[in-house]
Amino acid sequence: MRPDSSTPTLDDVARLAGVSRATASRVLNSGTTVHEDKRRAVEAAVAKLGYVPNHLARALATQRAGVVALMLPENEDRIFSDPFFSQLYHGALQGFTGSRTRVVLSVSQPGDAPDAMARYLSSGHLDGAIVASHHGWEIARQLHATGRPVVFIGDPGISGAPYVDIAQEEGVRLAVDHLVARGATRIATITGPLDMVVGRRRLEAFRDTLADHGLMPVAAVAGGFTREGGEAAAQELLAREAGFDGLFVASDLMARGALRALRRAGREVPRDLLLASFDDSVIATESDPQLTSVGNPAPELAAEASRMLRAILAGEAVDSPCILPTRISVRESA
Repeated sequence: MRPDSSTPTLDDVARLAGVSRATASRVLNSGTTVHEDKRRAVEAAVAKLGYVPNHLARALATQRAGVVALMLPENEDRIFSDPFFSQLYHGALQGFTGSRTRVVLSVSQPGDAPDAMARYLSSGHLDGAIVASHHGWEIARQLHATGRPVVFIGDPGISGAPYVDIAQEEGVRLAVDHLVARGATRIATITGPLDMVVGRRRLEAFRDTLADHGLMPVAAVAGGFTREGGEAAAQELLAREAGFDGLFVASDLMARGALRALRRAGREVPRDLLLASFDDSVIATESDPQLTSVGNPAPELAAEASRMLRAILAGEAVDSPCILPTRISVRESA
């Protein structure tokens, strides 16, 4: 079936712009070797004619799907309860602004095979992926092993895998130094999942920073990076070591849960103990008391990961890891 005669074609665009069909095609496929006046002429012709590119034809011509995924190996409940993930998606979208690439969200589903995300990445439906919140090393290893372009947010623990992160150890040091400066000497921690590199690194940095102050950690309990996990971990801490006067919580969401457990036990922050957390998310400013928290800028991390992925897709070399600085926001909790 031939296109309707009223439907503008690429030939029509080229004719109106006064360029060859090949030049018009390069402009529409984000080619970088087209002279600026010809690019403007093609874009003006597209606007005047109302031309809509045939994305299937473009995909066949460029061997590109025109789609990348933000992959989050977490269930939907976890993703939609933590603002960190929505900020990651927003940052990824911003990072691909101005390109012809769509960003889709891929999350774990109940019953998914362990290699489901790797198979999706290898299916031909994606040009590449940005991956965050990777537990253990198996999923990260599988994705890296596909040979497809992948950039991780957070250290995946795989040699040669490109990733972007914040200065994790420095962030923990800022939090613990602040607690000590405010007078805390018996400091406990609620960690993230210890099957995640970030969970282990923050715990190690917590211990190292206390040692630099000549202090020993009172206790460490994993909280799973969830509000419920933070609440349960705080209850366990109170049962084991009720006398701690400082608490470092490895995420704002866990800190909100910990505050509930502490308040139930009659321990008020900051009257009875000081609390510092990590992420500096909207949760930090909405909590009562507001949380002293170390920044973990999700939009910036995702935007930088997008920049790296775009460079890889363009055949360019990237410097990895890319480590972003962080800072502490001092509020009511410490």
